[in-house]
Amino acid sequence: MEAVTAMKPLIRVAALSGSLRKGSFNTGLLRAAIDMSKESVPGMQIEYIDISPLPLINTDLESNGTYPPVVEAFRQKILEADSILFASPEYNFSVSAPLKNAIDWASRSPNVWADKPAAVISTGGGAGGGRSQYHLRQIGVFLDLHFINKPEFTLNAFQPPQKFDAEGNLVDEAARERLKQVLVSLQAFTLRLQGK
Repeated sequence: MEAVTAMKPLIRVAALSGSLRKGSFNTGLLRAAIDMSKESVPGMQIEYIDISPLPLINTDLESNGTYPPVVEAFRQKILEADSILFASPEYNFSVSAPLKNAIDWASRSPNVWADKPAAVISTGGGAGGGRSQYHLRQIGVFLDLHFINKPEFTLNAFQPPQKFDAEGNLVDEAARERLKQVLVSLQAFTLRLQGK
């Protein structure tokens, strides 16, 4: 008798980094997640969404219910995604200004974050960005985002062993495995919320 393997439906994930720095470790986490989704998380497709072109939020830029083209394109990417993966650095115990700006643009009417599953990962010094995650989760309550609770992923980028190479790529195998577990959890939660 042949074994029947059920194919998981494709989950489209929009991945946003709150850091605009070229060698950002948080963006490095997203690159690792994208690679992992191709190699070992079947049924998940992650697309990195660059938030750097977004203008600072200004309602004067809205005209007759439309937004600047770069904002409209960003909002469409969020709308088309099944779930969201945030890489949130910690700036002054909170989320970064670029990430908050992107969140605010996509929350303008109609709120394109609404009812989407989400996960947040962070890296940096000290607590590895954990305090930014709590603020992001609070923002998510108003936006009607549904964050996975476990596993949590924070990573102190500066404690041995080496976590990132000179280009900002995640090289620590234990951290890569923890990141994979976040992706598996986000996939399962997304499918559950979609009733699949």
